[in-house]
Amino acid sequence: MTPGIARRLAAMLYEALLLGAVAFFAAWLFFFASGGRDATSGWTRHALQLFIAAVLAAYFLWCWLRGGQTLAMKAWRIRLTGVTPKRAILRFVLAALLVPTGVSILWACFDRERQFLHDRLAGTRLVSA
Repeated sequence: MTPGIARRLAAMLYEALLLGAVAFFAAWLFFFASGGRDATSGWTRHALQLFIAAVLAAYFLWCWLRGGQTLAMKAWRIRLTGVTPKRAILRFVLAALLVPTGVSILWACFDRERQFLHDRLAGTRLVSA
């Protein structure tokens, strides 16, 4: 059974809070690994952004491939199915592009099975756990 849109949006909000903490920890690691250099300009800023993106990707891929659930998905009893390494990477990239713009969320309102656009395109599916 497909979880409701409200439950998935609540899980996304909870996930955003968790990602803030993960990104903060990644930036802290970067700061100390770079010898305390200022990371607000130049190449260090781009390196920091790439590092944080890589850490977030690793978090999602590890969770999705290990059991189909992130911590927020576990809390809201939502599971990702049909996931393979290739699909997980594709889903991460598509979600990173489509969720902040609202396109993927708007799609779910009109989709016959209420699936997000990034799940449709990646060949994955969210189900109640």
